[in-house]
Amino acid sequence: MSSYPPSSAPQTTLRQRLAGLRGPAVPPRPLDARALAALAANPGCGRRALLDGAGVDKTALASALGSPAPFGQSQFAIVRGNSFEAKVKGDGGTELLRLVHAHLAAGSEPPGPGARVPDLSAAGPEGRAARTALALREATAAGREAGAWTLLDHPMLALEVAGSPAYLEPDAVVVHPDGRWTVVEIKSFPMIDGSADAAKVGAAARQAAVYVLALEKTAAKVAGAEVGHTVLLVCPKDFSNLPTASPVDVRRERSVTLRQLERLTRIEELAAALPEGLGFDPAQTAEELAEAVAAVEAAYAPECLAACELAFHCREKARAADQVSALGRSVRGELGALTTVGEALAAATGQGPAGDPTAAALHRAARLRAEALQLAGAARVDGEGCAWHS
Repeated sequence: MSSYPPSSAPQTTLRQRLAGLRGPAVPPRPLDARALAALAANPGCGRRALLDGAGVDKTALASALGSPAPFGQSQFAIVRGNSFEAKVKGDGGTELLRLVHAHLAAGSEPPGPGARVPDLSAAGPEGRAARTALALREATAAGREAGAWTLLDHPMLALEVAGSPAYLEPDAVVVHPDGRWTVVEIKSFPMIDGSADAAKVGAAARQAAVYVLALEKTAAKVAGAEVGHTVLLVCPKDFSNLPTASPVDVRRERSVTLRQLERLTRIEELAAALPEGLGFDPAQTAEELAEAVAAVEAAYAPECLAACELAFHCREKARAADQVSALGRSVRGELGALTTVGEALAAATGQGPAGDPTAAALHRAARLRAEALQLAGAARVDGEGCAWHS
Protein backbone atom coordinates (compact mmCIF):
# COMPACT_ATOMS: atom_id res chain seq x y z
CA MET A 1 0.00 0.00 0.00
CA SER A 2 1.48 3.34 -0.98
CA SER A 3 2.17 6.05 1.56
CA TYR A 4 0.22 9.24 2.18
CA PRO A 5 0.40 11.39 -0.98
CA PRO A 6 2.66 14.44 -0.71
CA SER A 7 1.26 17.93 -1.08
CA SER A 8 1.44 19.03 -4.71
CA ALA A 9 -0.42 21.09 -7.27
CA PRO A 10 -2.16 18.06 -8.87
CA GLN A 11 -3.25 16.86 -5.44
CA THR A 12 -4.57 20.33 -4.60
CA THR A 13 -6.47 20.37 -7.89
CA LEU A 14 -7.96 16.97 -7.07
CA ARG A 15 -9.09 18.15 -3.65
CA GLN A 16 -10.72 21.19 -5.22
CA ARG A 17 -12.45 18.94 -7.75
CA LEU A 18 -13.74 16.64 -5.00
CA ALA A 19 -14.89 19.63 -2.97
CA GLY A 20 -16.78 20.84 -6.05
CA LEU A 21 -18.48 17.45 -6.35
CA ARG A 22 -19.68 17.63 -2.73
CA GLY A 23 -20.85 21.21 -2.95
CA PRO A 24 -19.10 24.42 -1.83
CA ALA A 25 -20.70 24.43 1.64
CA VAL A 26 -20.66 20.69 2.31
CA PRO A 27 -17.89 19.34 4.59
CA PRO A 28 -16.35 16.00 3.58
CA ARG A 29 -17.71 12.89 5.25
CA PRO A 30 -14.69 10.91 6.50
CA LEU A 31 -14.18 7.28 5.57
CA ASP A 32 -14.22 4.81 8.45
CA ALA A 33 -13.16 1.16 8.66
CA ARG A 34 -16.71 -0.10 8.23
CA ALA A 35 -17.10 1.84 4.97
CA LEU A 36 -13.69 0.68 3.75
CA ALA A 37 -14.55 -2.95 4.47
CA ALA A 38 -17.77 -2.57 2.47
CA LEU A 39 -15.89 -0.79 -0.32
CA ALA A 40 -13.31 -3.57 -0.48
CA ALA A 41 -16.10 -6.15 -0.69
CA ASN A 42 -17.33 -4.53 -3.92
CA PRO A 43 -14.25 -3.04 -5.66
CA GLY A 44 -15.96 -2.94 -9.05
CA CYS A 45 -18.39 -0.22 -7.91
CA GLY A 46 -16.96 3.04 -9.21
CA ARG A 47 -19.99 4.89 -7.84
CA ARG A 48 -19.23 4.03 -4.23
CA ALA A 49 -15.48 4.56 -4.72
CA LEU A 50 -16.02 8.09 -6.05
CA LEU A 51 -18.69 9.09 -3.53
CA ASP A 52 -16.70 7.77 -0.56
CA GLY A 53 -13.43 9.22 -1.86
CA ALA A 54 -15.05 12.64 -2.36
CA GLY A 55 -16.57 12.51 1.12
CA VAL A 56 -20.16 12.71 -0.15
CA ASP A 57 -22.84 12.08 2.48
CA LYS A 58 -24.57 9.10 0.87
CA THR A 59 -27.36 9.13 3.46
CA ALA A 60 -28.37 12.67 2.48
CA LEU A 61 -27.91 11.83 -1.20
CA ALA A 62 -30.15 8.76 -0.95
CA SER A 63 -32.85 10.82 0.79
CA ALA A 64 -32.65 13.52 -1.90
CA LEU A 65 -33.05 10.82 -4.57
CA GLY A 66 -36.16 9.51 -2.82
CA SER A 67 -34.62 6.19 -1.79
CA PRO A 68 -33.53 6.56 1.84
CA ALA A 69 -31.93 3.54 3.53
CA PRO A 70 -32.54 2.69 7.21
CA PHE A 71 -28.89 2.75 8.26
CA GLY A 72 -27.28 3.34 11.63
CA GLN A 73 -27.65 2.14 15.20
CA SER A 74 -30.46 3.14 17.53
CA GLN A 75 -29.67 5.68 20.22
CA PHE A 76 -30.13 2.96 22.84
CA ALA A 77 -27.55 0.72 21.15
CA ILE A 78 -25.06 3.60 20.91
CA VAL A 79 -25.44 4.46 24.61
CA ARG A 80 -25.14 0.79 25.59
CA GLY A 81 -22.02 0.36 23.44
CA ASN A 82 -20.36 3.48 24.84
CA SER A 83 -21.13 2.38 28.39
CA PHE A 84 -19.64 -1.07 27.83
CA GLU A 85 -16.51 0.35 26.18
CA ALA A 86 -15.98 2.74 29.10
CA LYS A 87 -16.26 -0.20 31.50
CA VAL A 88 -13.71 -2.25 29.54
CA LYS A 89 -11.21 0.63 29.45
CA GLY A 90 -11.81 1.82 33.02
CA ASP A 91 -9.10 2.02 35.67
CA GLY A 92 -6.37 2.79 33.16
CA GLY A 93 -7.30 -0.13 30.93
CA THR A 94 -6.44 -2.72 33.59
CA GLU A 95 -9.17 -5.17 32.55
CA LEU A 96 -8.53 -4.72 28.84
CA LEU A 97 -4.80 -5.36 29.24
CA ARG A 98 -5.56 -8.40 31.38
CA LEU A 99 -7.73 -9.82 28.59
CA VAL A 100 -5.02 -9.15 25.99
CA HIS A 101 -2.41 -10.86 28.14
CA ALA A 102 -4.63 -13.86 28.94
CA HIS A 103 -5.61 -14.53 25.32
CA LEU A 104 -2.61 -13.37 23.29
CA ALA A 105 0.46 -13.25 25.55
CA ALA A 106 -0.06 -15.75 28.36
CA GLY A 107 3.63 -16.74 28.41
CA SER A 108 4.93 -13.20 28.93
CA GLU A 109 5.13 -10.96 32.00
CA PRO A 110 1.61 -9.73 32.87
CA PRO A 111 0.92 -5.99 32.70
CA GLY A 112 1.32 -4.17 35.98
CA PRO A 113 -0.85 -1.40 37.41
CA GLY A 114 1.33 1.30 35.86
CA ALA A 115 0.72 0.54 32.20
CA ARG A 116 1.25 3.49 29.85
CA VAL A 117 -1.84 5.24 28.42
CA PRO A 118 -0.47 8.17 26.37
CA ASP A 119 -2.49 11.25 25.50
CA LEU A 120 -3.26 11.15 21.77
CA SER A 121 -5.07 14.48 21.44
CA ALA A 122 -4.01 16.78 18.61
CA ALA A 123 -5.55 19.21 16.14
CA GLY A 124 -7.40 17.57 13.26
CA PRO A 125 -7.14 14.02 11.91
CA GLU A 126 -3.70 14.62 10.37
CA GLY A 127 -2.35 15.87 13.70
CA ARG A 128 -3.91 12.96 15.58
CA ALA A 129 -2.45 10.46 13.09
CA ALA A 130 1.01 11.99 13.53
CA ARG A 131 0.63 11.93 17.33
CA THR A 132 -0.45 8.27 17.19
CA ALA A 133 2.58 7.34 15.06
CA LEU A 134 4.87 9.02 17.60
CA ALA A 135 3.13 7.27 20.51
CA LEU A 136 3.54 3.89 18.79
CA ARG A 137 7.28 4.48 18.33
CA GLU A 138 7.68 5.58 21.95
CA ALA A 139 5.63 2.61 23.22
CA THR A 140 7.71 0.13 21.22
CA ALA A 141 10.94 1.59 22.61
CA ALA A 142 9.54 1.61 26.18
CA GLY A 143 8.53 -2.05 25.80
CA ARG A 144 12.03 -3.11 24.77
CA GLU A 145 13.80 -1.03 27.42
CA ALA A 146 11.51 -1.40 30.44
CA GLY A 147 9.09 -4.21 29.56
CA ALA A 148 6.20 -1.73 29.61
CA TRP A 149 2.73 -2.40 28.23
CA THR A 150 0.99 0.49 26.43
CA LEU A 151 -2.69 1.06 25.71
CA LEU A 152 -3.60 3.50 22.94
CA ASP A 153 -7.20 4.57 23.42
CA HIS A 154 -8.88 5.53 20.12
CA PRO A 155 -5.70 6.13 18.10
CA MET A 156 -5.91 7.70 14.66
CA LEU A 157 -4.48 5.77 11.72
CA ALA A 158 -3.97 6.90 8.12
CA LEU A 159 -4.47 4.74 5.04
CA GLU A 160 -4.49 5.71 1.37
CA VAL A 161 -7.47 4.35 -0.55
CA ALA A 162 -7.70 4.78 -4.32
CA GLY A 163 -5.44 7.83 -4.17
CA SER A 164 -7.38 9.51 -1.37
CA PRO A 165 -6.35 9.51 2.34
CA ALA A 166 -8.65 7.89 4.90
CA TYR A 167 -8.34 8.36 8.66
CA LEU A 168 -9.38 5.42 10.82
CA GLU A 169 -10.06 5.19 14.56
CA PRO A 170 -9.95 1.71 16.14
CA ASP A 171 -11.29 1.20 19.64
CA ALA A 172 -7.82 0.47 20.98
CA VAL A 173 -4.33 -0.72 20.08
CA VAL A 174 -2.14 -2.48 22.64
CA VAL A 175 1.66 -2.44 22.36
CA HIS A 176 3.26 -5.52 23.95
CA PRO A 177 6.68 -5.43 25.61
CA ASP A 178 8.08 -7.52 22.73
CA GLY A 179 7.11 -4.84 20.19
CA ARG A 180 3.93 -6.52 18.93
CA TRP A 181 0.94 -4.28 18.18
CA THR A 182 -2.54 -5.75 18.72
CA VAL A 183 -5.82 -4.29 17.47
CA VAL A 184 -8.71 -4.51 19.96
CA GLU A 185 -12.31 -4.40 18.78
CA ILE A 186 -14.94 -3.73 21.47
CA LYS A 187 -18.49 -4.69 20.49
CA SER A 188 -21.73 -4.61 22.48
CA PHE A 189 -23.21 -7.84 21.05
CA PRO A 190 -23.01 -10.74 23.55
CA MET A 191 -20.62 -13.66 23.56
CA ILE A 192 -22.70 -16.59 24.86
CA ASP A 193 -20.89 -19.70 26.07
CA GLY A 194 -17.69 -18.44 24.48
CA SER A 195 -19.08 -17.73 21.00
CA ALA A 196 -20.88 -14.85 19.31
CA ASP A 197 -23.05 -14.45 16.23
CA ALA A 198 -20.93 -15.56 13.26
CA ALA A 199 -22.14 -12.79 10.94
CA LYS A 200 -21.31 -10.10 13.49
CA VAL A 201 -17.92 -11.62 14.23
CA GLY A 202 -17.20 -11.72 10.48
CA ALA A 203 -18.10 -8.04 10.11
CA ALA A 204 -15.86 -7.16 13.07
CA ALA A 205 -13.00 -9.17 11.55
CA ARG A 206 -13.27 -7.35 8.21
CA GLN A 207 -13.30 -4.02 10.02
CA ALA A 208 -10.29 -4.97 12.15
CA ALA A 209 -8.39 -6.10 9.04
CA VAL A 210 -8.55 -2.52 7.74
CA TYR A 211 -6.96 -1.30 10.99
CA VAL A 212 -4.24 -3.95 10.67
CA LEU A 213 -3.40 -2.71 7.16
CA ALA A 214 -3.18 0.88 8.38
CA LEU A 215 -0.97 -0.12 11.33
CA GLU A 216 1.41 -2.01 9.06
CA LYS A 217 2.27 1.18 7.22
CA THR A 218 3.45 2.78 10.47
CA ALA A 219 5.13 -0.39 11.76
CA ALA A 220 7.33 -0.53 8.65
CA LYS A 221 9.05 2.65 9.90
CA VAL A 222 9.56 1.50 13.52
CA ALA A 223 12.45 -0.80 14.38
CA GLY A 224 11.35 -3.92 16.24
CA ALA A 225 7.63 -3.36 15.66
CA GLU A 226 5.32 -6.09 14.40
CA VAL A 227 1.57 -5.94 13.76
CA GLY A 228 -0.28 -9.00 15.03
CA HIS A 229 -2.69 -10.62 12.59
CA THR A 230 -4.76 -11.94 15.49
CA VAL A 231 -7.01 -9.25 16.93
CA LEU A 232 -8.87 -9.38 20.22
CA LEU A 233 -12.67 -9.17 20.12
CA VAL A 234 -14.11 -8.00 23.45
CA CYS A 235 -17.85 -8.47 24.11
CA PRO A 236 -20.26 -8.73 27.06
CA LYS A 237 -20.22 -12.19 28.63
CA ASP A 238 -23.49 -14.11 28.23
CA PHE A 239 -26.32 -11.77 29.33
CA SER A 240 -24.26 -9.63 31.71
CA ASN A 241 -22.24 -6.46 31.26
CA LEU A 242 -18.99 -8.22 32.24
CA PRO A 243 -16.35 -8.24 29.49
CA THR A 244 -15.01 -11.40 27.94
CA ALA A 245 -12.79 -11.82 24.90
CA SER A 246 -11.86 -14.10 22.05
CA PRO A 247 -8.88 -13.94 19.64
CA VAL A 248 -9.83 -13.64 15.96
CA ASP A 249 -7.37 -14.48 13.17
CA VAL A 250 -7.82 -11.85 10.42
CA ARG A 251 -5.11 -13.00 8.00
CA ARG A 252 -7.66 -14.03 5.39
CA GLU A 253 -9.70 -10.82 5.77
CA ARG A 254 -6.50 -8.76 5.62
CA SER A 255 -5.35 -10.42 2.38
CA VAL A 256 -8.75 -10.08 0.73
CA THR A 257 -9.12 -6.44 1.81
CA LEU A 258 -5.63 -5.52 0.61
CA ARG A 259 -6.20 -7.16 -2.76
CA GLN A 260 -9.56 -5.49 -3.23
CA LEU A 261 -8.40 -2.03 -2.16
CA GLU A 262 -5.46 -2.22 -4.57
CA ARG A 263 -7.91 -3.00 -7.39
CA LEU A 264 -9.93 0.15 -6.81
CA THR A 265 -9.78 2.71 -9.59
CA ARG A 266 -8.02 5.86 -8.43
CA ILE A 267 -10.31 8.70 -7.42
CA GLU A 268 -8.85 11.18 -9.91
CA GLU A 269 -9.70 8.84 -12.82
CA LEU A 270 -13.30 8.52 -11.67
CA ALA A 271 -13.61 12.27 -11.08
CA ALA A 272 -12.10 13.08 -14.50
CA ALA A 273 -14.62 10.82 -16.23
CA LEU A 274 -17.57 12.69 -14.73
CA PRO A 275 -19.06 15.28 -17.14
CA GLU A 276 -18.25 18.87 -16.27
CA GLY A 277 -20.94 20.60 -14.24
CA LEU A 278 -22.31 17.47 -12.58
CA GLY A 279 -22.02 17.10 -8.81
CA PHE A 280 -23.65 15.70 -5.70
CA ASP A 281 -24.52 18.87 -3.80
CA PRO A 282 -27.74 18.08 -1.85
CA ALA A 283 -28.98 21.56 -2.69
CA GLN A 284 -29.54 20.41 -6.29
CA THR A 285 -32.81 19.02 -7.56
CA ALA A 286 -33.53 15.30 -7.47
CA GLU A 287 -33.32 15.19 -11.28
CA GLU A 288 -29.85 16.77 -11.30
CA LEU A 289 -28.62 14.42 -8.59
CA ALA A 290 -30.04 11.39 -10.40
CA GLU A 291 -28.21 12.45 -13.57
CA ALA A 292 -24.93 12.83 -11.66
CA VAL A 293 -25.30 9.46 -9.95
CA ALA A 294 -26.17 7.74 -13.23
CA ALA A 295 -22.98 9.12 -14.80
CA VAL A 296 -20.85 6.94 -12.49
CA GLU A 297 -20.90 3.20 -13.12
CA ALA A 298 -22.22 1.05 -10.27
CA ALA A 299 -21.94 -2.66 -9.52
CA TYR A 300 -25.11 -3.43 -7.60
CA ALA A 301 -25.65 -6.75 -5.85
CA PRO A 302 -28.16 -7.72 -3.14
CA GLU A 303 -25.29 -7.73 -0.61
CA CYS A 304 -25.17 -3.93 -0.99
CA LEU A 305 -28.43 -3.69 0.96
CA ALA A 306 -26.51 -4.43 4.17
CA ALA A 307 -23.59 -2.12 3.47
CA CYS A 308 -24.45 0.91 1.32
CA GLU A 309 -26.81 3.84 1.81
CA LEU A 310 -27.51 4.04 -1.94
CA ALA A 311 -28.46 0.37 -2.23
CA PHE A 312 -32.21 0.96 -2.65
CA HIS A 313 -31.64 3.51 -5.41
CA CYS A 314 -29.17 1.23 -7.21
CA ARG A 315 -31.50 -1.77 -6.84
CA GLU A 316 -34.36 0.16 -8.41
CA LYS A 317 -32.19 1.16 -11.38
CA ALA A 318 -30.79 -2.36 -11.77
CA ARG A 319 -34.29 -3.83 -11.83
CA ALA A 320 -35.49 -1.19 -14.29
CA ALA A 321 -32.56 -2.07 -16.58
CA ASP A 322 -33.38 -5.79 -16.23
CA GLN A 323 -29.84 -6.49 -14.98
CA VAL A 324 -29.07 -10.01 -13.77
CA SER A 325 -26.79 -8.49 -11.10
CA ALA A 326 -29.98 -7.72 -9.15
CA LEU A 327 -30.31 -11.49 -8.63
CA GLY A 328 -26.91 -11.81 -6.93
CA ARG A 329 -23.20 -11.96 -7.73
CA SER A 330 -23.24 -15.74 -8.08
CA VAL A 331 -25.99 -15.57 -10.73
CA ARG A 332 -24.17 -12.75 -12.50
CA GLY A 333 -20.98 -14.79 -12.57
CA GLU A 334 -22.71 -17.92 -13.88
CA LEU A 335 -24.43 -16.12 -16.76
CA GLY A 336 -21.25 -14.67 -18.30
CA ALA A 337 -22.07 -12.49 -21.32
CA LEU A 338 -25.83 -12.64 -20.63
CA THR A 339 -26.22 -9.42 -18.64
CA THR A 340 -30.00 -9.02 -18.59
CA VAL A 341 -32.82 -11.25 -17.41
CA GLY A 342 -34.41 -11.01 -20.87
CA GLU A 343 -31.26 -12.34 -22.53
CA ALA A 344 -31.13 -15.24 -20.07
CA LEU A 345 -34.78 -16.15 -20.66
CA ALA A 346 -34.31 -15.94 -24.42
CA ALA A 347 -31.29 -18.25 -24.17
CA ALA A 348 -33.40 -20.74 -22.20
CA THR A 349 -35.86 -20.93 -25.11
CA GLY A 350 -33.05 -21.50 -27.62
CA GLN A 351 -32.81 -17.92 -28.88
CA GLY A 352 -29.46 -17.10 -27.25
CA PRO A 353 -26.23 -16.12 -29.05
CA ALA A 354 -24.95 -18.85 -31.33
CA GLY A 355 -21.93 -20.64 -29.97
CA ASP A 356 -22.30 -19.22 -26.47
CA PRO A 357 -21.73 -22.11 -24.00
CA THR A 358 -23.76 -20.37 -21.28
CA ALA A 359 -26.74 -19.95 -23.60
CA ALA A 360 -26.45 -23.59 -24.66
CA ALA A 361 -26.33 -24.74 -21.03
CA LEU A 362 -29.41 -22.67 -20.18
CA HIS A 363 -31.32 -24.10 -23.15
CA ARG A 364 -30.40 -27.66 -22.12
CA ALA A 365 -31.37 -26.98 -18.51
CA ALA A 366 -34.74 -25.59 -19.62
CA ARG A 367 -35.40 -28.73 -21.73
CA LEU A 368 -34.48 -31.01 -18.83
CA ARG A 369 -36.75 -29.07 -16.50
CA ALA A 370 -39.65 -29.28 -18.93
CA GLU A 371 -39.15 -33.03 -19.32
CA ALA A 372 -38.96 -33.52 -15.56
CA LEU A 373 -42.17 -31.57 -15.04
CA GLN A 374 -43.89 -33.57 -17.77
CA LEU A 375 -42.86 -36.87 -16.17
CA ALA A 376 -43.92 -35.66 -12.74
CA GLY A 377 -47.32 -34.64 -14.09
CA ALA A 378 -47.81 -38.00 -15.79
CA ALA A 379 -46.86 -39.86 -12.62
CA ARG A 380 -49.36 -37.82 -10.62
CA VAL A 381 -52.16 -38.58 -13.09
CA ASP A 382 -51.35 -42.30 -13.03
CA GLY A 383 -51.28 -42.29 -9.25
CA GLU A 384 -54.65 -40.60 -9.01
CA GLY A 385 -56.11 -43.08 -11.52
CA CYS A 386 -54.87 -46.08 -9.55
CA ALA A 387 -56.29 -44.65 -6.35
CA TRP A 388 -59.66 -44.10 -8.04
CA HIS A 389 -59.81 -47.66 -9.39
CA SER A 390 -58.88 -49.14 -6.04
